[in-house]
Amino acid sequence: MTTFFGFALADSMFSGDCNIRRRKLAAEQVGEKVAQGVESCLNPSHSATISAMRSRFGLDVDIPFNPPRVVLGVGDSVIVMGVRGLPRLTDRHEYTNEEVAKATFEFNEYSVTA
Repeated sequence: MTTFFGFALADSMFSGDCNIRRRKLAAEQVGEKVAQGVESCLNPSHSATISAMRSRFGLDVDIPFNPPRVVLGVGDSVIVMGVRGLPRLTDRHEYTNEEVAKATFEFNEYSVTA
């Protein structure tokens, strides 16, 4: 059973017909799961969002050079951090502390049950 961590969910993560359980997680629960070990599927190009996650929640998730192709089987799950309220970075590479403080972060775990 593998737990992945990323910022998005894609249909291609699920192989064939399956049942998926979605549950909301508190940041503390995510921190516990990260401490137990997750496989990161973060994209290095999202370094500003990763930095915001680290500063806001203290979550230290590795950034793989090449993110893995995620295929979830029964018992596997992916924790997805969704963010609302951060502006697109078109002329700079980092968010301000004020922008991070105003943004809404939500964590959900999607598990394949059968």
